[in-house]
Amino acid sequence: MLLKLWAKKEAFLRSTTGATAIEYGLIAAGIAVAISAVVFTFGDNLANLFSNMADKVGGAAASE
Repeated sequence: MLLKLWAKKEAFLRSTTGATAIEYGLIAAGIAVAISAVVFTFGDNLANLFSNMADKVGGAAASE
């Protein structure tokens, strides 16, 4: 009985089936934090940039 329990414990410790999912989760969380930091830092500048580009594209389309 004790030998079976010991063997199950060793098999559990050697198992890596959930490691990949955890790693991908950590990578996704890191990317989300990086995107949030960039948007927080440059959000107003990006909004102005896209607004100016939309105005120029709209002006170019109206002049044709």
